Amino acid sequence: MPLLARMLPSPLAIDVRRGAVSSLGSVLADRRIATEGRIAVAVGPGQGAQIAADLDLPQCEVFHVSEGTVDAATELGKKLRSGAYEAVAGIGGGKTIDVTKFAATMAGIPMVAVATNLAHDGIASPVSSLEHEGGKPSIGVTMPLAVVIDLDYVRAAPSHLVRSGIGDVISNISAIEDWELAGRVNGEPVDGMAATFARVAAEAVLHRPDSVESDAFLTVLAEGLVLSGISMSVAGSSRPASGACHEVLHAVTHLYPGISNHGELAGLGTLYASFLRVRHLGWPEARLGELRDCLLRHELPIVPSDVGLGHDEFVRAVVHAPDTRPGRFTILEHLDLSEDEIGRSVKDYVEAVGR
Repeated sequence: MPLLARMLPSPLAIDVRRGAVSSLGSVLADRRIATEGRIAVAVGPGQGAQIAADLDLPQCEVFHVSEGTVDAATELGKKLRSGAYEAVAGIGGGKTIDVTKFAATMAGIPMVAVATNLAHDGIASPVSSLEHEGGKPSIGVTMPLAVVIDLDYVRAAPSHLVRSGIGDVISNISAIEDWELAGRVNGEPVDGMAATFARVAAEAVLHRPDSVESDAFLTVLAEGLVLSGISMSVAGSSRPASGACHEVLHAVTHLYPGISNHGELAGLGTLYASFLRVRHLGWPEARLGELRDCLLRHELPIVPSDVGLGHDEFVRAVVHAPDTRPGRFTILEHLDLSEDEIGRSVKDYVEAVGR
């Protein structure tokens, strides 16, 4: 009897532990990613340069990434293509990894993601979010061939960047609800395997009583963010990890550059979208409470003022949110609220979930 199966894309190696960076050379060689040692290393402005200096990769060439833009990624891609490198390691935070993923795809070489913080799920995703004059779109790229997350370096990163990854991973719960809504209303196909990966990643973090001070928690968070990235690769889009939550996030970053960060805004967008589900779709209020409790437990924003946004500013962002992902159907498109209705919903939301 023939066996029907699906080949799932995933990294060849995932290494999450203290001291993981020290094995990067072995990962590259043992997995036959770069057997001759002709390696490029792209480093960000934070801890990346120090990590690159500590690596035992004598033939590597270091490139510095200072901006998370399409232009910076294109420039790096040209250098990688002309240098005959076997592979590139992107070392740093989300911007550095996104730039390196795009550049590696452009150059046609494998990429290893070496994350120095856990701010969002771009670590292993097939997507780069890069700035250009038209905004900050999500661009399809080849997912990393290996992922290295050294908990020593994660602990050395600013704690708010580590905590923000919690907001991004639990936003999967909201994104899946939006995907399933699109399936019920519009007949959009829902990939059950991708949804399973994304949901498991979120649920693994949602109820844990420990915090980012715990290596056990950091390991689960890191693995959840990687699994979230893999879910997007399985789906062929960001659908299992990006719904109304990320539409709000992208609207805020477009309208008010420099406000908060990706993960914190994803958590805030998740809570607001979940409030709308409770009010309009009969979603369990207890579920909203679980999300709120998780964000509060980890000192993440729950209302617009927590990130420095006033009522009118957040309303404007929600109005603008559907424009950030044309063609994506979420609770926002489903309800199609007027600006006045959004204003009232934001007021009620703050009263319902505020401290």
